[in-house]
Amino acid sequence: MGDQEALRKIITTLAVKNEEIQNFIYALKQMLQNVEDNSARVQEDLEGEFQSLYALLDELKDNMLMKIKQDRASRTYELQAQLAACAKALESSEELLETANQTLETANNHDFPQAAKQIKDSVTMAPAFRLSLKAKVSDNMSHLMVDFAQERRLLQALAFLPVPSTPEIDLAESLVADNCVTLAWRMPDEDSKIDHYVLEYRKTNFEGPPRAKEDQPWMVIEGIKGTEYTLSGLKFDMKYMNFRVRACNKAVAGEFSEPVTLETRAFMFRLDASTSHQNLRVEDLSVEWDATGGKVQDVKAREKDGKGRTASPANSPARVVQSPKRMPSGRGGRDRFTAESYTVLGDTLIDADDHYWEVRYDRDSKAFGVGVAYRSLGKFDQLGKTSASWCLHLNNWLQVSFSAKHANKAKVLDVPVPDCIGVYCNFHEGFLSFYNARTKQLLHTFKAKFTQPVLPAFMVWCGSFHVSSGLQVPSAVKCLQKRNSTASSSNASLT
Repeated sequence: MGDQEALRKIITTLAVKNEEIQNFIYALKQMLQNVEDNSARVQEDLEGEFQSLYALLDELKDNMLMKIKQDRASRTYELQAQLAACAKALESSEELLETANQTLETANNHDFPQAAKQIKDSVTMAPAFRLSLKAKVSDNMSHLMVDFAQERRLLQALAFLPVPSTPEIDLAESLVADNCVTLAWRMPDEDSKIDHYVLEYRKTNFEGPPRAKEDQPWMVIEGIKGTEYTLSGLKFDMKYMNFRVRACNKAVAGEFSEPVTLETRAFMFRLDASTSHQNLRVEDLSVEWDATGGKVQDVKAREKDGKGRTASPANSPARVVQSPKRMPSGRGGRDRFTAESYTVLGDTLIDADDHYWEVRYDRDSKAFGVGVAYRSLGKFDQLGKTSASWCLHLNNWLQVSFSAKHANKAKVLDVPVPDCIGVYCNFHEGFLSFYNARTKQLLHTFKAKFTQPVLPAFMVWCGSFHVSSGLQVPSAVKCLQKRNSTASSSNASLT
């Protein structure tokens, strides 16, 4: 029996080794094909670059030849015009000279004074004496000479672009805050050929170096021109993020930097559908009040009578029967909130540190509440009406009221009602603060001594809401909490 087991292990080992060798053979064959394909590609790219260079040189040559031809034509025109003018002046001057000689031979003639005077006047007006005997243009064409010595040296220095060095991520300058990650890096050597950088990142739950067989794919950001980049608007649904970066020039990309792992600590939770009232339809982090979640036939009958969605919570038909659309809960129906407690809890306990989340609700909701509660909150209990829960409550039914509730005590809040509320819970210090999520205006703070872990808690009637989790505590909230940490609560009677 022992020999058979040993042989089975040997067979298993050999089978694994054979599979590894086969995979390696396949990888080598693939690499051979890649060498052929990649060499053909770079050869084609090189020929294309040289053809482009030839075309550029031909274009420059044509432009420079055209400049020479234009300059030659311009100078030729000027010199020929000046030559024609000189020839005409010379011809006129020779005729005048001949006339003067003839007049001089008849000096004893009685007409001589008159003829001499005419010749003198003609000489004064002769073109030859008004003509400039300086060439209008130069015959020197040296200004169109070229010296390609520098360009020749540049062409002779043409070579394959070097692979860029590997960047180094600067952890001291990198920052994770406000659901943003700013990553900074530097090059070990100055490289003027770098055109851009490529950043890759992925989420993970593992601290330390990235794992080779990580399920999460790398996300790619290309075309980064600087040595710093900020990822904003993130949801940190995992505990860490891996980052790596590489430099690229016009032709080739360098190696990726050593990956780094940054902690993205945030409060991530989901809604526990097993706790939700049967009138609440829970989908991921969204909740909608559904009148058909109870006795469907009764609801249809009431809607036919015009009493369906406008019924008050006390007269709601939803009581015992679970919605057929809802998956059976492993926790059992006894854990569900019922009666007028249209409540659902988060699935993650808060028993340490400080956490933050946001909720955006439909302004047309008849009633809405957000806060925290002990897990022991009774299934008939409504948020804020027992000592086991704290909440902000909005009532749009009949008249509008916005209040903070705890232990069946309420304080009306004289602040504008935001459409998105941020919740900050510092468990150890006993702070539960509510903010306008957009402006970070403080709405109310409970100061409580939590005696057991709490859960995010929500209530809605005739409406809907959406929760945003995976959020870090915003910097603005942290600053406000520091200033208010020594102050008294907004309403001591509600603590």
